[in-house]
Amino acid sequence: MEPLRQSPSPCPSSRPSSPRTPPCEMFGHVGIEAVLDQLKIKAMKMGFEFNIMVVGQSGLGKSTMVNTLFKSKMWKTTVPGFVMPIPQTLQLHSVTHVIEEKGVKLKLTVTDTPGFGDQINNDRCLRPLDIECLQRLCRTVNVVPVIARADSLTIEEREAFRRRIQQNMRVHGIDVYPQKCFDEDINDKILNSKIRDRIPFAVVGADREHLVNGRCVLGRQTKWGIIEVENMAHCEFPLLRDLLIRSHLQDLKDITHNVHYENYRVIRLNESHLLPRGPGWVNLAPASARQLTSPGPSKACRRARDGSEDGF
Repeated sequence: MEPLRQSPSPCPSSRPSSPRTPPCEMFGHVGIEAVLDQLKIKAMKMGFEFNIMVVGQSGLGKSTMVNTLFKSKMWKTTVPGFVMPIPQTLQLHSVTHVIEEKGVKLKLTVTDTPGFGDQINNDRCLRPLDIECLQRLCRTVNVVPVIARADSLTIEEREAFRRRIQQNMRVHGIDVYPQKCFDEDINDKILNSKIRDRIPFAVVGADREHLVNGRCVLGRQTKWGIIEVENMAHCEFPLLRDLLIRSHLQDLKDITHNVHYENYRVIRLNESHLLPRGPGWVNLAPASARQLTSPGPSKACRRARDGSEDGF
């Protein structure tokens, strides 16, 4: 893996702020509130798009977690106990499905990273590969780390592991979502502070239903009982689901578009000026005052003029 390139942190860039101008006193009904209905109609007609990339070594239950998150068969899960062969390539694998709920359509694209870290020992800590990967990703996308298969840990082990990961992320400058610099008001700060204190979420995935006390619940059967996925006493999967879907989905999309993509675009434009100039080269540098006020003749004009002078 090539050395970490210094790219701008997403925090210095600010999202478009809401207007601060004082409200104007109105003396009649205009109908501005109808804009909300227009936006709803348009959103219902066009639907939404959401992209997720899951990163982790094989056997951690990434496919099951995605299936549980959207309660859909996005991916085929492997048979328990079956050992997956080590992939020969590390090419990304994406699947796209359209999920519809109560008339709202979501075009969901999930990208997997096969073979990530499968041949590296992991002693329940952030490996150098994890650290470098997180450092790169947090400057390009919104990163939400999780503790997979949290049911394999005791409550004390889980909390100790969480604090150790949080300490590692602070030491190595890994800024995961939701970033503090994007808290727009006191309510956002209070909500996001609670979320940041629980990251990484300790989750358990399961895409099968079981009957518990007369009700069907998503869970995983063990010899000690059933681990309920949506029971906060068993795991923190509801916190992950609420963050990604119910409370912060639009904010995730806005930060991706207004911050991460704009930073990426600036980097690519800056890099383009370091490349050799070839056919179709466009100079994106700002024009000088002289060029704006008194533009000189073009190459074609100069060539035509020089040719005419040579001919006579």
